[in-house]
Amino acid sequence: MPIDRDHFNLREHCHVNSNEDGDRFVGVKADSDNVVIYFPMGYELPTSEDELKRDIKNLFNVLATFTDKTDRILHMDRFTAPHSVEFPIQAYLNVINYYLDHNGNYYTETESTYKVDKRGKTDWSRTIKTQTPMIQGKSLLYFNQVVRVSSQNANRLITRIHKYCVYESFEKIGWLYTTNKPEQPDIVFDKTKFIATLNDKLSNTNNDNDKKLFRSMIAMIEFMDDKTIDKQFYFGTDRFETVWEKLIDKFFGEPNKHDYFPHAQWTEKYGPAKGRPTSALEPDTIMIYRDKYYVLDAKYYRYGILPRLGINALPQSSDINKQITYGQYVKNNKAPVGSEVFNAFIMPFNKSNNDFKITGWYGNVAEAIGDWISTPQVYERIQGIVVDTRYLLKNYDGNHDYDKELLSIEIEKVLTE
Repeated sequence: MPIDRDHFNLREHCHVNSNEDGDRFVGVKADSDNVVIYFPMGYELPTSEDELKRDIKNLFNVLATFTDKTDRILHMDRFTAPHSVEFPIQAYLNVINYYLDHNGNYYTETESTYKVDKRGKTDWSRTIKTQTPMIQGKSLLYFNQVVRVSSQNANRLITRIHKYCVYESFEKIGWLYTTNKPEQPDIVFDKTKFIATLNDKLSNTNNDNDKKLFRSMIAMIEFMDDKTIDKQFYFGTDRFETVWEKLIDKFFGEPNKHDYFPHAQWTEKYGPAKGRPTSALEPDTIMIYRDKYYVLDAKYYRYGILPRLGINALPQSSDINKQITYGQYVKNNKAPVGSEVFNAFIMPFNKSNNDFKITGWYGNVAEAIGDWISTPQVYERIQGIVVDTRYLLKNYDGNHDYDKELLSIEIEKVLTE
């Protein structure tokens, strides 16, 4: 049976995953009977429904910004999983937002007619062609002007298509906004006709908001057909670790991080290659703050959520070795003489519910060193830093100097502990 909008409790349809096998998906899955929104591990769900709705919309924006089609391919057992199709959720959101921004009114085309009048927007081309001016000195005066008059035509096809798309949007994700639904469309779905009409309209408009609406409606219609009725719709990823890496880089990273990638070289003794470099080692993020260098590796690991798992939930020797190599390379080859270089893994946690008793957005919870280094330098001592998942997702846009300061304070505890 369809979702009961009158008794819809949004919080009951939200789930924070554990990042264990079978519980890695982040995003939304829905069919005609149910919908579930999956948040990444460490996420603290807000108590207010309005705030929860904002968080869900923000989650969708994060996924749309930091994933591509490759990231959004679900890794499911094809013998047991329902037939799932990717959901163009941003298009649906755009259609709903346009409708609400226009006070519940549909896009309405206007037809332009013209008349002779002294008031209104003058069409000078028609005026010059059809009206006789009065000559006054060197000037031509038009006492009769052709003005443009716009009249709405509510029966135009584009309006009815928009009405269809608005209804479809509220059917799928209207629970994010209201329990009410707009009126049913008065047109039968015709994919070919709808897309042709919208493409024609798109090619003849210069209004950016209208273009955004038409593109979103096209994306919806291309997604819709009678074969999708019984499918499970999804928008999200099984590989949120890639999103975590991109979020950390967005917060803290230098845009030219490629300059800090160490390479090795092979020189063939019996071949043509002389000093040909191998592929680079690539640290996730290089942060430079107050003339100090921080080599950061984003790890979407469970230690910050379940520290009782111990070192099994922390990066292992191969990652530690690479991170030490990054720190050595930056210190010896890139940082100015005398500059301090630090090293850290960045992992998720929940500041409202954690075993560390950390109440801030960031915390220093562990340190890794290599026993093959007898006297490790600061940049060879890798700090395990946790950051609140919800905070990271909600604040990815904008200036991050404050966050760089908070993170640097936690990393630099290596100097005093």
